[in-house]
Order: sequence, then C-alpha cells, then structure tokens
Amino acid sequence: MVQIKMFDEEHERDLEDAVNDFLRGLADRDLIDIKYQVGCLLEDEEQIYCFSAMVIFRA
Repeated sequence: MVQIKMFDEEHERDLEDAVNDFLRGLADRDLIDIKYQVGCLLEDEEQIYCFSAMVIFRA
C-alpha cells in the first residue's frame, strides 16, 4: 500500500532532522518520492517561513 507522511517545521534544519529520522526507519526500496515546499508570509514586518515535506512510501 502506498502512503504519505507529512512534515511541517518553522526551520529548515528541523525539517531536515525530522525527515531523516523518519527515513532511518524506512527501507530504501520502500521510498517512492519526497516533495519539498517553502512558504513565506510577511506578518507585522516579520518574515515567517514554513518548510514542509511529503514523503511518499510503500508500507
């Protein structure tokens, strides 16, 4: 069965750590793809970033 796992972090390093932790428990043959996205919002003259990734894998 194909499944997804979503990750959403405020810092890119936190996203990297979260995805790498998840991938350690996944066999190489089960990984299908990783989609990555960055969002930016200007709020009260402060830039807010959102780093997200979707891992597509076989369960």
